[in-house]
Amino acid sequence: MTDHDAVSELLPLPPATFHILLSLANDERHGYAIIQDVEERTAGELRMSAGTLYRSVARMVEQGLISEVIRRRSVADDERRRYYRITAFGTAVARAEMRRLAQLVRLARATGLTPETA
Repeated sequence: MTDHDAVSELLPLPPATFHILLSLANDERHGYAIIQDVEERTAGELRMSAGTLYRSVARMVEQGLISEVIRRRSVADDERRRYYRITAFGTAVARAEMRRLAQLVRLARATGLTPETA
């Protein structure tokens, strides 16, 4: 299986998975920080429960999209916190999903469909 095939096999991504990858795109974060970032990034439209987050995180680690950071950030940090970072494969999958979504938007616009304004 090529890298392209491995990436394509995961698409389309579940929304929670894509948002977790976006949250980890520029920084390592622990679970609660991911939940807060996603909620803030979506202006409260997506609120992940801890259960949803940790089921998604476990699956994403298994798929190689993210990895757990072994070292703690600081001595003052709670040792129970697990930090995660996006992998190179996770970045490739996030970019492929972004291209897929952009193509869908282009196709919708070509039909004259536009988002409703409030």
